[in-house]
Order: sequence, then C-alpha cells, then structure tokens
Amino acid sequence: MALSDIELRVLGALVEKERTTPDAYPLSLQALVTACNQRTNRDPVSSYHLQEVRDALQRLRDRGLAATVQEVGDRVPKHRHLLAKGLGADETELALLAVLVLRGPQTAAELRARTERYGKMPDPAGVEAELAALARREPALARNLGRAPGQAQDRWAHTLGIDESRQQPRVRTPAPDPSVGSPAAPRGAADGLASRLTALEERVAALEARLTSGG
Repeated sequence: MALSDIELRVLGALVEKERTTPDAYPLSLQALVTACNQRTNRDPVSSYHLQEVRDALQRLRDRGLAATVQEVGDRVPKHRHLLAKGLGADETELALLAVLVLRGPQTAAELRARTERYGKMPDPAGVEAELAALARREPALARNLGRAPGQAQDRWAHTLGIDESRQQPRVRTPAPDPSVGSPAAPRGAADGLASRLTALEERVAALEARLTSGG
C-alpha cells in the first residue's frame, strides 16, 4: 500500500484521536491539521498546511481509507479513518500501526508504553507477537529492522508506504567508457596549438643553424 508521508500522518492522527479523545472524533479539517502538526508524540514533527491535508484526505477517500461525514448539528464536515476495514486490522493492530506511523521505528517495549493511552494492550512479549503476525501478513504490514546500536530489543517499522516523490528514479550520469577516446579539442584550439608548434620548430631550426655556422 503506497501511501505518502502526509497520507500516513493523516491516518495515524485519525486513529490516535479516535482512541485517545473519542468525544472529539471524527475531526474537523482544522482539528486534523492541528493533530497532524502537534509537537508531542510525533517523529518527525510536521508543518502541513490546510490545503495539503485537504488534498491528502481526498486521496484517502478515493482509496476507501477515509470518509467525510456531517451529522445533524455539525457546523462543518468531519473526517474519520476506515483503516480497520481497509486493512482488516483489529484494535490492537491499529494502535500499533498508528504509533509506528506517527513516531517511526520502535521496540516492542517502546510500543507497549506508547500505546497504553489507546486502551488495553498486551505486555511487551504480546506486542512482539502482534508485530510478528503483522509481518506475516500478505502483504506484510510491519517488518523487523533488527537491533539498533545500544538496544537489547529489535526495532519494528510499518510497511504502509513510502513518500512516492522519493521513489522517483534518480538520473545518474553514466561513467565514461574507457574504450572511447577523450573528446577532440575544439577546432580553434587545435589550430592555435599547431601554429605555436610550427613557430617553436622554426626557432629551434634557427638556433641550430647559428650553432653550426659558429655565429
């Protein structure tokens, strides 16, 4: 599932607010922008503009991963995620994926501590088992990155997508072919070099003539 950074941030913020502030969920567009750009529980911290978030929501709606609703009494439309249906994930899996999306790679212990506010979660060993199950999905929703220097536990990351702009192939300059000679010098430079060589030869010949004649 190739999702851009901002699409992932929108989905992660929606899952987080659904679980941590249910009375304020679904979110208005402005509330969602604030949730995406908040300074806590985010790595990296972002500064998305309202129009960027609006466009990301439209793309997510087109893919069936978000919905916009406006109930009686709502002054503005509000937005919710549809990840549970889109991924076939339960509440524990959604919580783990949301924290991975919002805060980057983490160990099972870190995930256990950071998902406590989402509701009842298993112990670190149970979290590790949940992550392993996500990694066995087809396609996988998580992957084991191994241990970082100084850490005793493996780190885990989600696999929900990469910013598509970073997937564009880089244009590389081909290495020079050693079988091909160096480019010819410009015609004007070659003519000048020939004239200087001719003048030098004439001076050498004149010197040799003077030495021969004794002069």
